Amino acid sequence: MDQLAIADRRSLRRKLSFWRVVALIFLVGIGFALYQVAGGGGAGSAVPHVARIEITGMITDNKELLERLERIKESSQAKALIVSISSPGGTTYGGERIFKAIRDVAEKKPVVSDIRTLAASAGYMVATAGDQIVAGESSITGSIGVIFQYPQVDEVMKKIGVSLEEIKSAPLKAEPSPFHPASEEAKSMIRNMVMDSYAWFVDLVAERRNMPRDEVLKLADGSIFTGRQALGVKLVDQLGDDDDIRAYLESRGVSKDLPVVDWKDKGSSSPFWFASAMATLLKLTGMDQLIAPDVLRSFGAEKLFLDGLVSVWQVSRG
Repeated sequence: MDQLAIADRRSLRRKLSFWRVVALIFLVGIGFALYQVAGGGGAGSAVPHVARIEITGMITDNKELLERLERIKESSQAKALIVSISSPGGTTYGGERIFKAIRDVAEKKPVVSDIRTLAASAGYMVATAGDQIVAGESSITGSIGVIFQYPQVDEVMKKIGVSLEEIKSAPLKAEPSPFHPASEEAKSMIRNMVMDSYAWFVDLVAERRNMPRDEVLKLADGSIFTGRQALGVKLVDQLGDDDDIRAYLESRGVSKDLPVVDWKDKGSSSPFWFASAMATLLKLTGMDQLIAPDVLRSFGAEKLFLDGLVSVWQVSRG
């Protein structure tokens, strides 16, 4: 091959590389714009999709999560919601607020509760908000009940020679106290509060699971159940995985072809949020199939899509 032909080939390669870089920059710009339009909710909120949120760890009164659920409810592009739960529970009030927010979403679109490793106590409370509860065979759920705990340090204080004096407006003010054993009146007050919350929880389960209250009471002794056991006592609707969830949504008129988009907490975005938005964009537009892996690797795609791997690691770690 003569020198002129070699020079022509090199020139052609440089031109192709230039236009590939231009195309990639263009895609990054689109991804950035969609990310901003979506308010950090993910580029998927700009196209029809199935929204998914994750509820992990201790459940509390989470303002950001409630606002996210409100955006999903109002989004015309979110055709359904999957609530993926891995939580041991948390505050009763936190569970109550999330439950009501999910039911608000369910007024407009189908909602599936996806019980992963664990959805107990307030975690199960949240799960009952779904139109359908799907669990794994070895998932852990149940623990229907309410508990109030407080420490006692009076014996330690006595040993180190420290005492606490107090003047109160009434005997039950600031009770129970960690600085002295609770009186019977204080215990009765707390017990009444716990049982009132417990009765509300039982009624909620009875209503959502369409079960007689007496039947729920037999299960509401704090017991936990595997997914298989929970199915037998009607605490969940079916055992399954992502395919079964999509099959249920399809029965509700939500196409299986719609992508599932994770609506994440804005504050949890890693420094690689840009890559996450781009990965979602390519998937939603179908360009992940059109762009050859070799071409992506030539531009360092392993680094571009790092956030997806980190997110999976973070989820499994929780």
